[in-house]
Amino acid sequence: MERSRFLQVALDAAAAAAEVIRHYYRDDIEVSLKPDQTPVTRADVESEQVIRKAITDAFPDHGFYGEETGHQGLDAEYLWLVDPIDGTRSFVRGYPFFSTQVALMHHGRIVVGVSSAPAFGQLAWAERGQGAFLDGHDCRVSQVERLEEAAVSSGNLRTLASGPRWSDWAEVVRRVARIRGYGDFYHYHLLASGRIEAVVESDVNILDIAALSLIVEEAGGIFTDLEGRPVGLETTSVLAANRHLYPELASLLRVPRA
Repeated sequence: MERSRFLQVALDAAAAAAEVIRHYYRDDIEVSLKPDQTPVTRADVESEQVIRKAITDAFPDHGFYGEETGHQGLDAEYLWLVDPIDGTRSFVRGYPFFSTQVALMHHGRIVVGVSSAPAFGQLAWAERGQGAFLDGHDCRVSQVERLEEAAVSSGNLRTLASGPRWSDWAEVVRRVARIRGYGDFYHYHLLASGRIEAVVESDVNILDIAALSLIVEEAGGIFTDLEGRPVGLETTSVLAANRHLYPELASLLRVPRA
C-alpha cells in the first residue's frame, strides 16, 4: 500500500511519541490529577508535544485537538485528534495496556487512524479506502455469524450500568460464547484482526476511539455509538462488531437504526 503524506506524518508522529513514552515507562514518574480527576504525567505532555510539532510542521493550516495541550482550529477543514497516552493509569502502574492514538478528520469524517502501543508491541493503522493493517499485515474482522459463537469485549460500562440498557447487556452476556474486558486499544485491535467479534463501551472520549473506529471500519467492521450514530466529536459510547453480528447486537441493546 502506498501511504499518503497524511498517514506517513501520523506514523512518524506516533513513532516520535513512542520514544518519549519508552523513556519514562516504568520509571518513578510524578503523577498529577487534572480537573476531571484523571491522571497526567510528564510523559503524556511531552509525547503530545512531539506529536503536535510533527503535525504542525507538516500541516501548519490544520486544526489540532489534543488531550493534554488543548485545541485550535476545531472548525478547520482538516482536524487532528490526538491522545498521546490513552490508558495513563496503565502506564503509571507499569502494565502495557496503553497506546498513542492519532487520527485525522476531514470535514467531520475520519480519514486516517494510527494506534501505537509501544510497550505492548503493536502498531495498527488505516487510511479510508485503503484497508487496515496491524504490524504491517492487512487485517480483517471475523466472519462469525452466530452470537452463540462470538467473543465480545466490554469496557467503561459505568453509564450502561446506571441506565435502562443494563438488563439488555445482561441478555448479551447470557447469549454470547465468551465475554472479556480487554479494554482500551487492545480489544479494537482484536476485533479488527478477527480474534473477537464485538466491543461495547458506554463511557469514552472521541480522542480514545477516533483512530480505532477507522481501523475497525477499514477491516470490514461496523462502528457506531450506542445510538447508532457514526463517530464524531461528541461520541461517548461504542458498539463495534463484524457485519454479521452488528444487527443482532444492536437489536438486543436497543440501538436505533442510523
